[in-house]
Amino acid sequence: MRVRGDKPAGPYRHSRQRERILELLRDTRAHPTANWLFDRLRREFPRLSMGTVYRNIGILIEQGHLNRCAFGNAFDRLDANVRPHYHFLCDRCDAIIDLDLPIDRTIDTWLGKAGGFVVRRHDLEFRGLCPTCASQA
Repeated sequence: MRVRGDKPAGPYRHSRQRERILELLRDTRAHPTANWLFDRLRREFPRLSMGTVYRNIGILIEQGHLNRCAFGNAFDRLDANVRPHYHFLCDRCDAIIDLDLPIDRTIDTWLGKAGGFVVRRHDLEFRGLCPTCASQA
């Protein structure tokens, strides 16, 4: 399933499983794990293996369709929102929420000037209580 603006498929053949992985991730804002994907896909693809899920995640990341988010958990979380954005992590319910905030590029410039770094991108996460948990506190 190609969407306008998607990067070309590259050297990989079309894969219905890879297409479904991307569809599932684009339909959720939950930042799921590979296990979450496997649980949903194995009903549709009974012979699916975790290796196939991981291999297709790697291809989708390489193609620029997904981001891998390591929030200090044992398992990486996946994000189909590949536009630059920040995250909020709830300490109580473990929700990961995309934040619609402007990206502060001055951080990149400052670090470059202060330390001689070449910053290509930065990740910023906020932690605390999401609105639902905050209202229950």
